Amino acid sequence: MGKSKVFTLHCIGWLLYIIYDLLGVFLFPKTVELQERALIIHFGFIICQVTTFYYTYLLILPLIAQNGKKYLLTAGLLSAPCIFIVLRFLIEEILDPYFFNIHNYFKGTATSYYILDNLYRGIPTISFSIALWSLQRIYRQEHENRLLRDENKKAELAFLKSQINPHFLYNTLNYIYSLAYPVSAGITGAVLKLSHLMRYMLDDSSNARVPLQKEVDYLNNYIAIYKLRFETIFFVDFDIHLSREPVLIAPLLLIPFVENALKHGVVDDPDTPIVISLHIQMDELNFMVNNKINTNRKDTSSGIGLANVNRRLELIYPKQYKLLISEKDGFYSSKLLIKLN
Repeated sequence: MGKSKVFTLHCIGWLLYIIYDLLGVFLFPKTVELQERALIIHFGFIICQVTTFYYTYLLILPLIAQNGKKYLLTAGLLSAPCIFIVLRFLIEEILDPYFFNIHNYFKGTATSYYILDNLYRGIPTISFSIALWSLQRIYRQEHENRLLRDENKKAELAFLKSQINPHFLYNTLNYIYSLAYPVSAGITGAVLKLSHLMRYMLDDSSNARVPLQKEVDYLNNYIAIYKLRFETIFFVDFDIHLSREPVLIAPLLLIPFVENALKHGVVDDPDTPIVISLHIQMDELNFMVNNKINTNRKDTSSGIGLANVNRRLELIYPKQYKLLISEKDGFYSSKLLIKLN
């Protein structure tokens, strides 16, 4: 549900409540003076309700949900009725007497009675705020889960459709390797690396998480095969620093950035090599790819695509990642940060 629709529903709900509440002022026989006094007090009371409702709904509950700490829950639940009591006292016992010369409570009302009476009247507003926020959160989570299930189903169907040809190719590569082994070490090495790529794509990519080292091996094999096109005139710096093991990540998450750099970057200039950096620092994965843009290359074929990667990140690592992509002075840079569990 969009924010504009939620806002509209809130406005309609409060409008209906205000109309219902104020009808009681006019439906029962009263003098004009009493009706005016009742209207002023009712409007003040509604202001207290609306303020307390959104104080709980927009500030306290999201803060508690984000931090997940019990002391915040206790402090938040205690502060909401305090806000209601203080605000009602300010309006009805300070502002109303000053501007309209009226009080809602009789003089000499005991403080304990005042607090209990306002707790009784304020708690329903707070409870309704909690209930509505909880229902919206459940609806939102269910919507996100449904999207994730749909995405997984689409990915699974696409994977099943692609099983026959890749497996045939993988088996064929093993056969070619056996034929080429006595002839050329270079050919057999290339075929073996390509075979490893196929195995990773077929067997490991179906898992939700894979060891980071497998993803690194996949990147190294991909770069090695790509290097065959350029022989020795190929400059890629791949810096890896893993401070702890094991680290598990979603499979095939890093390759689109490398693929994009090799496809559209300059790989034959030693002064501007493609720089790939993968570091694990504490509980954060830091992956960076930087390349000079090749303005002469006309490769328009598409790979997995950065848009798809961004969508996968949203589904797999919600609120746990940052993806920064920039283009400046002829260089293209991608930086991915992921908070690891």
